[in-house]
This record gives sequence, structure tokens and C-alpha cells, in this order.
Amino acid sequence: MLTVNSFNKKDIDEILKGVCVVEVSGESCANCLTLMPILDRLVSPRKDVKLVHIEADPTTVDLIQRFEVRQAPTILITKDGKVVERVVGFQPEEILEVWLDDKLETLLK
Repeated sequence: MLTVNSFNKKDIDEILKGVCVVEVSGESCANCLTLMPILDRLVSPRKDVKLVHIEADPTTVDLIQRFEVRQAPTILITKDGKVVERVVGFQPEEILEVWLDDKLETLLK
């Protein structure tokens, strides 16, 4: 999983090349902390998709605004840096797996 922070956010366009699952979370958000390992399990076996984590903090406000994130956690599916799908709030693993498989299968055709 790639983590975007103040040191590499200037390289965000390069980081988001191709298809990515972007997880936006806050450090004190219990649902966010629960969601991260679930997403890692679901996305890491796929070689055609990158998992990117953006921590919502003062150093990433411009990215949060760019992606129009209003709540944490938010999961985005991007293609070459453009948001093509999103889900807001915590989702159970089974629901998230079905959602990801469907959206990624359609996007990668």
C-alpha cells in the first residue's frame, strides 16, 4: 500500500497512474482503522490495481478537496488520477469485496 503524505503529494499524478483504489481516512477514525487491513487483503493480490492510502490531515487538504471527499472513510476507484467510482463510510468486507470486484472488472475490461 502506498501512503500519500506531505512529502510525496506533489507526485500524486504519477502515483495514481493506472487503476487505483484510494482509501481516505482519518487517524482517529475507528472505522478507518478497521477498513485499512480489509482493503489491503482485497486489493493486494491484484497486480493490475494499486492501493493508495491518503491520511486526512492538514498536509493533504488539497487532495481531499480535489477528490471531493466529505467524510472518512471514503474509498475511491481512480483511473489515471480521475475518480470513476466512490463509496462513503464503512462497508462490511463481504459487501466491499462484491463492490470492488464489480467495479474493477468493468473498469479493467
